[in-house]
Formats: sequence, structure tokens, C-alpha cells
Amino acid sequence: MRVIPSVILCVAASSVLFAQSPPARMEFEVASIKPSVGTPLSGQVHVGVQIDGAQFHCSYLSLKDYIRIAYKIKDYQVTGPDWMASERFDIHAKLPNSAPRDQVMEMLQTLLEQRFQLKMHHDSKEFSVYAVVVGKGGLKLKESPLDPVAEGDAGKGVNVSAEGGARGTTVKFGRGAYFSLADNKFEARKLTMAQLADSVGRFMERPVVDMTELTGTYDLTLEFTPEEYRTLLIRTAMSAGVNLPPEVIRLLEGASDESLFKGLQATGLKLESRRAPLEVLVIDSATKTPIEN
Repeated sequence: MRVIPSVILCVAASSVLFAQSPPARMEFEVASIKPSVGTPLSGQVHVGVQIDGAQFHCSYLSLKDYIRIAYKIKDYQVTGPDWMASERFDIHAKLPNSAPRDQVMEMLQTLLEQRFQLKMHHDSKEFSVYAVVVGKGGLKLKESPLDPVAEGDAGKGVNVSAEGGARGTTVKFGRGAYFSLADNKFEARKLTMAQLADSVGRFMERPVVDMTELTGTYDLTLEFTPEEYRTLLIRTAMSAGVNLPPEVIRLLEGASDESLFKGLQATGLKLESRRAPLEVLVIDSATKTPIEN
């Protein structure tokens, strides 16, 4: 007799679930996805996300990059077919009228899932990481506040853009925050520790995770020898998915991360080897050619 009420409750709950329609997902009003033209070895290349009014533009990014941006995760947290990191696409889209900027990433998720027919699942994986922590001597950096929000830009979100070439690379986060690798030095301005960890991780062979618990934004400059600088440039290109010739990759043989370790120690920061479980997004399948616009 006790089974009957349980069955009734299950049926009633099911009927309620089926009666409720899932909430509509946010979508761009119109959007186009096309293969990118040009290569990063042919000169200066501008990549990244830009929002201009109701216009949304992304250029020269791989599907893996778009997934990383849309789901707000790191490159090493995305696993899937190898081509996802090499084939590059341009996306141009129009936001719906009065759509808030904080819903743009949800629109990008919808677009990627529909056009590339993404099938995926979440998982957890333990990584060998470098943890950024404050050294025993304390932090030697002073806080550098972000630039004020320009009049009329409140609530519009931040444009993240990057540009790179043979002479170096620069990534801008908006409001005066950026990092650059050029002229034998790494220069960071107004970065959070999470942004700094992510930036330094582009030059390392394992993920770099912020564990400082610091909440400010900071400036720092690290200088390198020409040989150390060349190593960082090569690793940056490889992290961005650039296909480098074997003779260039061989230049990494015997290279170490000592210069980065010492440079950060001078600022009161330290890189510690640790193991940490991190969330990963596993792409089970995706179409190499997106569905027509």
C-alpha cells in the first residue's frame, strides 16, 4: 500500500515537468561564421572579441578558443578533436535590441552548439599545476586601480582583444588592463592575479592557477635575455595553436622556466608545484564545417 502514494507522486511530478517548457536560450539576432583568412605568420594579426554597439565580432579564433571564451574556462580545460585547436573562424553577429552585455556569452554558447552541433559533457581531472602564491617576504607590488569607466560605457562589458606578430604579442582587457610580450620583456598593467596567472600560463608547460587570495589589480615588468625571450615567444605561439616548423620547436630543447620563477620572486610572488582537480569540458563530437549561416 505504501508504494501507491509514491507512484502517484512520481506521476504527478513527471506531469509537472513535462508541462513546463524549458526557458528559451538567448540567441543572436543574426550571425555568420566563416573560415578565417590569413595566417599569424604572414604579418600582424588581430584576434579577440569586440562589441561595438549591437555588433559582436570575433576574428581568427579556433573553435577551442570560442568554447573557452563562451564557457569562461581555460584552454587546458577543453578537450576534444585535434582540429578544434587549428581550424580558425570569424564570427560576426548582431545582438537583439536592448540585450544586456552580460548575456553575450550565453548567446555565443547557443550559436556554437547549434552551428557546430556540439555534443559535450562536464568532468573533473587532476592536473599538475603551478600555484601563484605570495612569498614569505610579502608582496612587493603596489595596487594599480583600473581606469574609470568612460561616460556612456557603464554596463557595456569589456572588449578583450589581442594582436601579435613576429615582434611580440599584446592582449588588452579594457580599462587600461593589458599584458604584452615584446622587446625582451613581459609587461603587465592593472591585472588581477587571476589574469596574471592566466597570462603567465601561456609561457609554461602546465596550468598556472591563482592561489594568492589577492583582490586588487597590479603592474609588473619582467625582463629576459634574448634567448629566454625567444623561448617565451615560441611557447606563446604554441599555446595559441600556431603550427610551427620542427626546427623552431627544437629550439625549446633544454629551455627552462627559471627566468619566470626568478622574475616573479622579485615581485614577492612564487610559483609552487601542486596537484589540483580542475573542471574540464569534454567535447564528444563537433562538425568541422559549421551549419550554413
